[in-house]
Amino acid sequence: MDEFKQNKLWLNEECLRFLDELKRAKIQWVQDPSQSNIDNLNKVRREDSRHFRNKKKAYLRAKIEELETNNKIQNISDLYRGTSDFKKGYQPRCNIVKDENDDLVADSRVIVANLRNYSFPSVQHTRG
Repeated sequence: MDEFKQNKLWLNEECLRFLDELKRAKIQWVQDPSQSNIDNLNKVRREDSRHFRNKKKAYLRAKIEELETNNKIQNISDLYRGTSDFKKGYQPRCNIVKDENDDLVADSRVIVANLRNYSFPSVQHTRG
């Protein structure tokens, strides 16, 4: 569930029950590919698809209403943050840095080790 919570805020326990039902129908179909199991799998897929579509629509409708409320009460920072989230959507982070040999490194442990060895230039503050 944790991997879904990051990206799909509308996914809840009820949705997970639908996914479990779909999984059981698929296993039943794989074990016995009869016409009745195929029909059952297609029925479960349609119901799940309809359920997820409605959940996502309701979530998006609530987010839009929240943005409208922020606009009405002049809460501009939350308004722009929300519209930015809508425009950008989900963007996965890619942590790639160059090491001392100018090779690209993506392993987080190596990146942290390189940062420990990195010496930051000292900054002198002058008063003017």
